[in-house]
Amino acid sequence: MKTLTLADGRAYAFHEVGEGTPLLLLHGFPLSSESFWPQLEAPPKGFRLIVPDHRGFGASAQGPGPSTMEALASDALALLDALDVSAAVVGGVSMGGYASMALARLDPGRVRGLVLIDTQATADDEAGRARREAVAVDVTQHGVGGLVAGMIPRLLAAGTSEAVRTRVEALMLRQAPAAVAAASRGMALRSDSKDLLARFSGPTLVIVGAHDAITPLPKAKEMADVVSGAQLELVAEAGHLSNLEQPGAFKRLLEQFATRF
Repeated sequence: MKTLTLADGRAYAFHEVGEGTPLLLLHGFPLSSESFWPQLEAPPKGFRLIVPDHRGFGASAQGPGPSTMEALASDALALLDALDVSAAVVGGVSMGGYASMALARLDPGRVRGLVLIDTQATADDEAGRARREAVAVDVTQHGVGGLVAGMIPRLLAAGTSEAVRTRVEALMLRQAPAAVAAASRGMALRSDSKDLLARFSGPTLVIVGAHDAITPLPKAKEMADVVSGAQLELVAEAGHLSNLEQPGAFKRLLEQFATRF
């Protein structure tokens, strides 16, 4: 893992592996870059993976206020600048997908293509925003244990191996309550991105686990339907973390997508 010092002095940690078209991969909530461990250990052919820890997660320092999707995107853009990457394929899982769409809104010229994994384009409604705030308050007061216990059954398909389940749980438990609270509040503030996707003309790959209970197939189809020429792929025997639950199938999809660049 490498570390970049951002303009405000914060440490921003990232992995960089593989060769080919730059692919910026952004992790989900409440995880870290380690949640791409199969891809980091065996990078898909055709892509140079750039995988950061969002602010406050993993080895990256926390920023002020809510971790909005625009803030996460701005950090990632600073990383691309530091690596002298003029444009990249940008993708992410769940919250990482929200940040990917925020990046495309902030600086569309930097985005050669999109990989939207187990995510959605719609903003939270009032009830959803209230739930995000309740999560932020709970983890601040009681730590992340309760959140993790509640999320694990919804994140992973029933048939997911115990090894993956144990590693995901341990990874979530390592995340700082302040980072989790800031990100939960930041997700509540995100914009609807259907208009952005309707304007996007680059290659787009939408991936969803067949058993994703959080952002199921209709959410994925909604995104694919508004992007001209988008490719929608359903990953069998996977839930909300399809890149971990079915890494072989996920790798094949990325390698096929890499041939478009």
